[in-house]
Amino acid sequence: MNKFDVQATKTLRDKNLITEDQYQEISSYRNLNIFSLNAELKLFLYLSVLLFTSGIGILIYNNIDSIGHIAILSLLLIVIVVCFYFCFKNSKGFQKQETTFEHPVLEYLVLAANILTCIFIGYLQFQYKPFGTHYGLATLIPTTVSFFCAYYFDNKSVLTIAITGLAAYVGLSVTPQDLLNNSNFYEDQSLSYSAIILGGLLILWTIYSSGINLKTHFEIIYQTFALHIISIACINNLVNHDDGIWILFECILAASSYYFYKVSHKLKAMSLYVFMIIYAYIGINIFLARVFDSINFSDVWALLIVMMPFYFIGSIILFIKLIKTFNKEIAL
Repeated sequence: MNKFDVQATKTLRDKNLITEDQYQEISSYRNLNIFSLNAELKLFLYLSVLLFTSGIGILIYNNIDSIGHIAILSLLLIVIVVCFYFCFKNSKGFQKQETTFEHPVLEYLVLAANILTCIFIGYLQFQYKPFGTHYGLATLIPTTVSFFCAYYFDNKSVLTIAITGLAAYVGLSVTPQDLLNNSNFYEDQSLSYSAIILGGLLILWTIYSSGINLKTHFEIIYQTFALHIISIACINNLVNHDDGIWILFECILAASSYYFYKVSHKLKAMSLYVFMIIYAYIGINIFLARVFDSINFSDVWALLIVMMPFYFIGSIILFIKLIKTFNKEIAL
């Protein structure tokens, strides 16, 4: 038993939150040095699903001429039907609150079935074009299936696929690297507005879901996507717009940072809090750079350059202090 656990247990005993007998039982149990393999086993299951679905994709790519399109699609459909059969057979049905399968393997079976469904519809559209030139439908249909599976089977991994598909439907890549490197943001300003609107809709959905008590444990996922989509879209426009419209995005980023500051405390989510600070810090620095650029500081540039190392050191110290304060607040 490590020193932290010993001290924490003693603190509980000293505050009379546990009895002396309970303290002895806890200490004896921890001294057995038993640890759980639950997380490791779930990680291997997750990797197994990714490797299996990736293998299906490689198999299709390498043998597309020899196997035949109909055979590949038939094989995919059979595997999908079998996966969903076991999932529906062993599920508890749709419930508004959080539910789990009796066997955790079924959660990853849902994930595998969902990924294979996306592969099936994408391959079907690519080869036979059943939706014609309406490529958005080829994205919207698996997205709809993913949302259904996420809520029916209560699967967070599938929910991330669904939100990603929804973002792709409106023309977005939802990873930070893709958003920053997406040339469409430079050429089509409306795409930035679409990103912000999508992030806002995700926030509104979480508020509505909380009001009707619908899968409230999904909120952290929606809020995470909303934070990244809104913040990166705003920062991208702050950098690439020289007209006065950049002020609008600065205000949106400020409002977003304040909102996610509140949400991170509500959900006690360290990830939201850290990224909120990073995006807010970037926005503040862009704002200061634009202010300095618009005002003649030629006489004090040397002083600003000298002060920059102290500014960044102070920023790092402040960042660490904010994280420590947040940890103390959520621990209460």
